Amino acid sequence: MRFNKETFITGFALFSMFFGAGNLILPPNLGFKAGDMWFWVTIGFVISAVVLPLFGIFAHAKLQGTMLDFGKKVSPTFSLVYCFIVYAISIALPSPRTASVTHEMAIQPFFGTSSLLTSSVYFCIVLFFVLNRSKILNILGKFLTPVIFIVILSIIFIGIFSTHPPMNSSVFETPVVEGLLEGYQTFDAIGAVVVGGVIIISLQLKGRKSFEENRLLIRNSGIIAGIGLFIVYAGLIFNGALFNGAFEQEISRTELLSGLSLKTLGNIGSTFLSVLVSLACFTTAVGIVTGTADFIKGIFGESHQAYIITAVIGCILGVVMGQLDVHDIIVVAIPALMFIYPITIVLILLNVLPDKFTSSIVFRAVVIVTIIFSLPDFLGSIGLKDQVQAILELIPLGRYSLAWLMPAIFCLIISNVFIKEKSSK
Repeated sequence: MRFNKETFITGFALFSMFFGAGNLILPPNLGFKAGDMWFWVTIGFVISAVVLPLFGIFAHAKLQGTMLDFGKKVSPTFSLVYCFIVYAISIALPSPRTASVTHEMAIQPFFGTSSLLTSSVYFCIVLFFVLNRSKILNILGKFLTPVIFIVILSIIFIGIFSTHPPMNSSVFETPVVEGLLEGYQTFDAIGAVVVGGVIIISLQLKGRKSFEENRLLIRNSGIIAGIGLFIVYAGLIFNGALFNGAFEQEISRTELLSGLSLKTLGNIGSTFLSVLVSLACFTTAVGIVTGTADFIKGIFGESHQAYIITAVIGCILGVVMGQLDVHDIIVVAIPALMFIYPITIVLILLNVLPDKFTSSIVFRAVVIVTIIFSLPDFLGSIGLKDQVQAILELIPLGRYSLAWLMPAIFCLIISNVFIKEKSSK
């Protein structure tokens, strides 16, 4: 299939559901701290926030089921528990964070209203879009994404060709790892398994039934979304690095983004940024709530009532959690991400690999090993770092919060060798 109109509309819709609060505020701050090492943090960030999500979409194109299919080779029970955890995290953290960022950057500076009012109005509009399920792809792909992309590119390119102070040195000792871990906070890998399902159901609602046509459409739209994410992330990181001598080192993520828009777009930059933030955050919230409602609807036998109830609960939870500021939500998210992200990454990669290398035995072995070796990182993130430091020092990459990575790769190789030798006897 060529990259036709439908492919681009689907790709733009996918990009808009990926691109939310964290995708805007994290890259500039990362570049700001990286300074002259901006290229290396970009590599790490792109791995976790572009490549892995793209693989997640490829996995959806291969499976064309629901998120339950990602872990079914481990066991149905594991898959169900994993899905509930992912959707609970998504609906409780990144979705409300979109409302918090919208309030801090697009509403409060102009109107001075309360975060409760902002969140309430915001999620009422989200609910309206979610309940009009069949129109989501066209609305996001045709109208909202082009506006988002144009404003972001304006900030990036004007920033690149503007005058700026000398670039400061990096504060990072391991920039690639720092970029990789900061990419966790975008929730993009988790987003891939959530919004990929939204794309599949949307195509089904349109009456598309050919498995091969859908596979190519989903894969190609994922490539389009991935290219868009790469351009935006690399541009925002580079801009943060270019202007890292123009702001105080203690500047917050949201203040930095506001400062960059002011320096690139002038006084009108605040208005443009408020539009950008509102649209980017809104489209992500719609994708998360829709994906969660789709999942619960499937669990309850395609019950439309279950879909509506879940959407309402998701929006109410968004209003409640949206009262936290952006920094608090990011802090709360770290332990959850340190545990669920490694499992999500492993499931994505196992589902992308050819089936001959990913039998049920391999799935179970690799996932179990990943869970075991991600526990020290999780415990360290909840304040028990001193207690697990000795263990992390013994594990390859343990000091970089990647204790699970080498054991998972080793287990994948060993389990396949074991299966091959057993079958040859």
